[in-house]
Amino acid sequence: MTVRIGYASGVYDLFHIGHLNLLKHAREHCDYLIAGVVTTGATMRQKSKEPVVPLNERLEIVRNIRLVDEVVVDDFVDKVDAWRAFGFDVFFKGDDWRGTEKGNRLEAGMAAVGVEVVYFPYTAHTSSTMLRRALNLLGGGIDDIESLEA
Repeated sequence: MTVRIGYASGVYDLFHIGHLNLLKHAREHCDYLIAGVVTTGATMRQKSKEPVVPLNERLEIVRNIRLVDEVVVDDFVDKVDAWRAFGFDVFFKGDDWRGTEKGNRLEAGMAAVGVEVVYFPYTAHTSSTMLRRALNLLGGGIDDIESLEA
């Protein structure tokens, strides 16, 4: 029996239900799931913004999700390089990438090495970007949030 290895790469910053949904769907479509937690440097190169949560904490959070078999540090903007490093059969991504320039590049790169790209529904009502905006509106500090709860 061939083991189908899946790869779900993400920053996983401010871990939320959209991240969990991606990992749940991915788990259903592979036998062994590798989660690649994108480094701060790669995030800056790709998105021009720094994650709120440090890499070591994001790794620990994802490592403790029972759906995930292995957690790796992903410092690759080009996911073909991630495939070379980790070896997987299917790449999972939110469908907000489908039909975009970055999605088309991802699909072409994965197709060149025989990896299937599977998209799952993007959780539109929650994202790390939306959470960052909410924190900024609240002043960005935990003390501000705690005073609102009191």
